[in-house]
Amino acid sequence: MSGHSKFANIKHKKEKNDAAKGKIFTVIGREIAVAVKEGGADPANNSKLRDVIAKAKANNMPNDTIDRGIKKAAGDLGSVNYENLVYEGYGPNGIAIIVETLTDNKNRTAANVRSAFTKGGGNVGAQGSVSFMFDKKGQIIIDKEECEMDADELMMAALDAGAEDFSEEEDSFEVVTDPDAFSEVREALEKAGIPMMQAEVTMIPQNYVELTDDDAIKKMNRILDLLDEDDDVQAVFHNWSE
Repeated sequence: MSGHSKFANIKHKKEKNDAAKGKIFTVIGREIAVAVKEGGADPANNSKLRDVIAKAKANNMPNDTIDRGIKKAAGDLGSVNYENLVYEGYGPNGIAIIVETLTDNKNRTAANVRSAFTKGGGNVGAQGSVSFMFDKKGQIIIDKEECEMDADELMMAALDAGAEDFSEEEDSFEVVTDPDAFSEVREALEKAGIPMMQAEVTMIPQNYVELTDDDAIKKMNRILDLLDEDDDVQAVFHNWSE
């Protein structure tokens, strides 16, 4: 069982996403386009696309919107030219931040990300400057209210499916996997009828940093808000304990 809620980062993103469904649909739409380009439009033969579809459903994206996105991507293969770029840097008080982007204009994206860090009193660092402080893991969050299984039963199902770790938080369960085993574990839980609130490969901080100064908290929120508003930004990971 973990002592600190790793759910804090997720909840922050979730609340933001609830306030801006259009943003999360844009994010997922791009992920669908990239997955289709890399592995084709048939989810049965494309595990990456299956994972993106699961993420879409967890975010309440309507099925017809998902299907439309897949068809559009399949028809536009030549014009899908998104590039995956990752930025690393520091927020106030040395908070480590990783920003994942999918962009068709890297100059625009680099300028926007740099601007977000600067406006919040942070700075963009070199590749590798903060990523060593995170572990890349598959992470599945299950809402306790939605799940009929008890903790022990769910833990056994997750571990049998190949999960590395299972923890119980106040209002949720967390299943952690090796990134390479993520699709397999997610699909096994899906087949077992377990509802997933969030399921994706993520960056989990090894240690968390607290901010007690009001000004630093304000600046950190400024960085996160600006990044959140940018359509090129797919995900933001940080080690602020919030």
